Amino acid sequence: MHDVSQTASLRQAATLILVREHAGEVQACLLRRSPAARFMPGVFVFPGGLVDSGDGEEDFWGKHADLEPHGGINRRGRGFGFPNALSYGIAAIRETFEEAGILLARHPARSVAALERARERRLNESPRHGWFRRLVEAERWTLGLSALSPWSHWVTPVGMPRRFDTRFFMAAMPDGQDCRPDQRETTEGLWTDPRQALAGNLDGRIPLSPPTLVTLQELLRYPTLERLQSEAGRRGWGAPIFPRLISLEGNPGAVIIEPWDPMYGAETIRIDAGRLPASVLPAGEPFSRLWNDAGAWKPIGLS
Repeated sequence: MHDVSQTASLRQAATLILVREHAGEVQACLLRRSPAARFMPGVFVFPGGLVDSGDGEEDFWGKHADLEPHGGINRRGRGFGFPNALSYGIAAIRETFEEAGILLARHPARSVAALERARERRLNESPRHGWFRRLVEAERWTLGLSALSPWSHWVTPVGMPRRFDTRFFMAAMPDGQDCRPDQRETTEGLWTDPRQALAGNLDGRIPLSPPTLVTLQELLRYPTLERLQSEAGRRGWGAPIFPRLISLEGNPGAVIIEPWDPMYGAETIRIDAGRLPASVLPAGEPFSRLWNDAGAWKPIGLS
């Protein structure tokens, strides 16, 4: 039986699903990870990264963020606790700025120049060692934690080379900004509607990570930004999504089994690797399994 309590070596991380409505369609912001990345190189993901030790310092961030303890992020976190929710929220905003140049914050001057100064500093400093905190304090930014809504909670399957305990947030793209990948951690930025991204994953143009695939499939349910934001405002992280990784005998590939799969709780799951190519589903078709086909994750039906 799959034991979801196996959390050894997990690293805390935060992800931000940035969305907008463009030409009558809901779109999401995707970033292509550097080909030199140690985990999921060259794959498109939502902005995000590791939670740093300083991200949960209430005394500091209470002066530089727009939420008080026990405010909205804590309520929507369904009892997760303000210090924990704070650390993930700060990490989501910081990592999005580092990777995409998009800053969910306001500045006293409300000027384009202030944002450009911050972006230039982002590219000229190391992404570690507290640079973001120093920037926020020196430039007097107030981070927009109130813009974040919890969306989902993912735990990397046992057996993956690196494992993360990741909280996914959702937020609308701030006005007057654009996506500018840092060309270090991320090499390309893309705004796309979910169906086009799912189709691009199948034909190899937009390779997606497993959580990104599942999230984009979820976004298909919301044809307008208004409906999506209404759902996000009600939603909490909920129970962690803890997929199973199934190795294929005599085959270098693997299959991920999601918790809603009918076989998820079985002690043993046997998969016929020879039948997998014929099991690949069309883009947008509901799925509960993902097959790693030579590095590309593809939704498959039950085989």
